[in-house]
Amino acid sequence: MADEYRVDLSALEDTVRKLNSILKDLGNAHSDSRYKTSLSQNALGADAAGATFLEARKLTNAHADMKGAIESIVGHLHDVMNTFGTKTKKVHGHYQNQEAETAANMSGS
Repeated sequence: MADEYRVDLSALEDTVRKLNSILKDLGNAHSDSRYKTSLSQNALGADAAGATFLEARKLTNAHADMKGAIESIVGHLHDVMNTFGTKTKKVHGHYQNQEAETAANMSGS
């Protein structure tokens, strides 16, 4: 019976629990990257009367670009982990159903 295999349902359950924990952390990271990394327009310097502070504008723009990139990356990671978690839950359910069906067939129910 070399074609037989066994799925460790407790390992799948553990994986789902870990994924849910990661999703929670990613949710926190996503909201932190969105709401806790904002800078006011003048936080890195402001124009003076008759003078333009180009470096401050460049830094502010660079910060906004990086903030957007980080939000995008964290959002993508959240989506990937959510998809993986959903698929893992489905797989666990299918294997659990198959195991119950097999046990019922073996007991003659």
